[in-house]
Amino acid sequence: MIVDLFIPCFIDQFYPETAKNMIKVLEKVGCAINYNSEQTCCGQPAFNAGYWDDCKEVGEKNLRELNNDRYIVSPSASCVGFVKNYYPEIFHNSVLHNDCKQVQKNMFEISDFLVNILKITSIGATLNSKAVYMDSCCAVNECNIKDEPRILLKKVNGLELIEMNNADECCGFGGTFSIKNEAISIAMAEQKIDNALATQAEYIISTDYSCLMHLNSYIKKNNKPIKVIHIVDVLASGWQ
Repeated sequence: MIVDLFIPCFIDQFYPETAKNMIKVLEKVGCAINYNSEQTCCGQPAFNAGYWDDCKEVGEKNLRELNNDRYIVSPSASCVGFVKNYYPEIFHNSVLHNDCKQVQKNMFEISDFLVNILKITSIGATLNSKAVYMDSCCAVNECNIKDEPRILLKKVNGLELIEMNNADECCGFGGTFSIKNEAISIAMAEQKIDNALATQAEYIISTDYSCLMHLNSYIKKNNKPIKVIHIVDVLASGWQ
């Protein structure tokens, strides 16, 4: 199976190793990779800031680059959720309406793709640690992804997965929300970190590096004894 990659702009710029690890995981389970290096952004930042015309321009480019019969896999429920839930409104009654439907049908967050499309629950990864899984708002509310990451993580050798309180509450990032409502955003991050620390976990795992990036800033500033790691990086651990 040949799959297309959609790499979020912030992962491309800040966490390229996670993108490389996704290729590593997909190739291990038998997928061949197609990556269009001209891709940029799904348009969500502009949309959330109210620049809908700019968002549509970016989205049009995205649709033209991804419209084919292949599955599209991304390490971000946020980007996938935006395409699946907001592109129909942006491109309603437009010449790209059918292209939009095709891309929506084919696009999956990686844990959803592995478990529900490929029917794979174990990659053979090893991570000798204790961790909590944090549901991102977009994964739960926009992509209906809740069990899939946990199914994969429970099969990681040496990993003790613990449920923390309020795992599905927002971390406080929310894109521009964290800028416009800084005090509330920080308080939400603090609550999330405290819930994770209460379990004595060493890691917080999520499908979305946008959430983890927000939490990691709080962790570093306040010298908290916990780390963040993307689920893709966990699945790529402990094997060659």
